[in-house]
Amino acid sequence: MAKLGRTDIEIYPLVLGTNTFGWNTEESEAHAVLDAFTAAGGNLIDTADAYSAWAPGNSGGESETVIGTWIAKHRDTNALVATKVSQHPEFKGLAAPNVRAAAEASLKRLGVEAIDLYYAHFDDADTPLEETVAVFNDLVTEGKIRYIGISNYSPERLREWLDITERTGAARPVALQPKYSLVSRATFEPGLRDIAVAEDLSGFPYHVLASGFLTGKYRTEDDLKQSVRGGSAAKHLNPSGLAVIEKLDQIAGAHDVAIASVALAWAAGRPGIAAPIAGARIVEQLAPLLASAELKLTDDEIGELTALSDFIGA
Repeated sequence: MAKLGRTDIEIYPLVLGTNTFGWNTEESEAHAVLDAFTAAGGNLIDTADAYSAWAPGNSGGESETVIGTWIAKHRDTNALVATKVSQHPEFKGLAAPNVRAAAEASLKRLGVEAIDLYYAHFDDADTPLEETVAVFNDLVTEGKIRYIGISNYSPERLREWLDITERTGAARPVALQPKYSLVSRATFEPGLRDIAVAEDLSGFPYHVLASGFLTGKYRTEDDLKQSVRGGSAAKHLNPSGLAVIEKLDQIAGAHDVAIASVALAWAAGRPGIAAPIAGARIVEQLAPLLASAELKLTDDEIGELTALSDFIGA
């Protein structure tokens, strides 16, 4: 178990991603996934107010609503919910009035008194950072959010956010959510990683399975046709990416686990990372994800994967 920043809260080594909830995962199946995840010991559920505004007929907030109906049936749950602000069609950006309105909307959809972890989803260059830091601090003071997270920020802007909190005494972030995987390391390493380690920020990376590429599902051009995510995985279908898959396959065989389990376990053990985020559309997809939380890779296995993956993708 990893700590949430400098708090005493312990986080299970896997975070459940829920961007399919209310989109291509119906409510009953989503509730079954949540039941299975929490039964296994999982305790951090990741969503965003924008999930899933991209889907035909959706307007954003669908994932939060589904999680909210699950919480209503499990008032005694110890699970924590992380959500995000800045990308909902009605609440774009990080200006103070927008952040406040978006937080209120998320609280209503989730049916909770406080959001456990509230992320600034994407940087907003049009809003002074001091304004954003101040409104997040106000929401903490008012008890509407418990802790602050930052997602998709550059190292320079993250450093600036932290400097503002030190100067003003505002609540400091405890978590960082970067894009990060064996085939996409450069956005986190070394800049964000070094800040996360130095400042005790818990890294909860997304895209850790690279749109399914790191499950071993896509190894040829024809394989890309298997799924709507094949197009996103296509950029990794090259000699460097396939070398990573071959090594993952070898290690997975040695441990009698799925390739995805190894990819997630590698990420979980990296400096600055508390737990990777991975989503399951149906309950049956959870098993290899949960297996990663118990998998212990050897130093040699970690080193071989790291050497093969050194900055081969952004």
